[in-house]
Amino acid sequence: MTRETHAVHDDIAYMRALAQEGRNAPLMAGPILVAAAVIFGAATAGQWALQTGAVVAGPWTPLWLWIGAGALFGLALAVLIRRIQAKPGCSSSSNRAVNTAWSTVGYGIFVTWLALLAIGFRTGEWAFMALMPTVVMVAYGSAWAIAGAMTGLRWMNIVALVSYAGAVALAWFVSGPAIYPVYMVLLVAVALVPGIILMRQERPETV
Repeated sequence: MTRETHAVHDDIAYMRALAQEGRNAPLMAGPILVAAAVIFGAATAGQWALQTGAVVAGPWTPLWLWIGAGALFGLALAVLIRRIQAKPGCSSSSNRAVNTAWSTVGYGIFVTWLALLAIGFRTGEWAFMALMPTVVMVAYGSAWAIAGAMTGLRWMNIVALVSYAGAVALAWFVSGPAIYPVYMVLLVAVALVPGIILMRQERPETV
């Protein structure tokens, strides 16, 4: 009977430790969000320069621009994930949930880009690619909404609403080059600034 009592106490202590870790562990997706904002923001600026004629290049330059941005982000992601996994608290329930949400969003964005790319090659109609910024903002809004629900942090829900509103705004500007400056502003609002906030909230021992 004593052994059973000790076993129950040990189980309770273990569950309490897990709950404490999940509650206290900071979210660690900040560096990834900052990298995404910087890399894809720079690619967006390049796209805007090509679209307005500020930079003159070949017809396939936009495609290679985004392929290069994707490859650079992939390399950055591999490095950042390795660093994050070495930090205490990376396996907490909140971090697992948020990381899963963002990973799913990333895969969805990539697959949508490939699908629109396939449409372009198949039909010769590339106007559909202009939908990508809207798709990205919708995906970001969903990820932030999930993160807010899992962590109870209300500011994430606000960022989600900004993302959704931004998706509609981008759809409004889809017919002209103004879509790119608007997209850059949104990347700052829903990726760069929140990423910096998350990085600042990390405890000294997890930096």
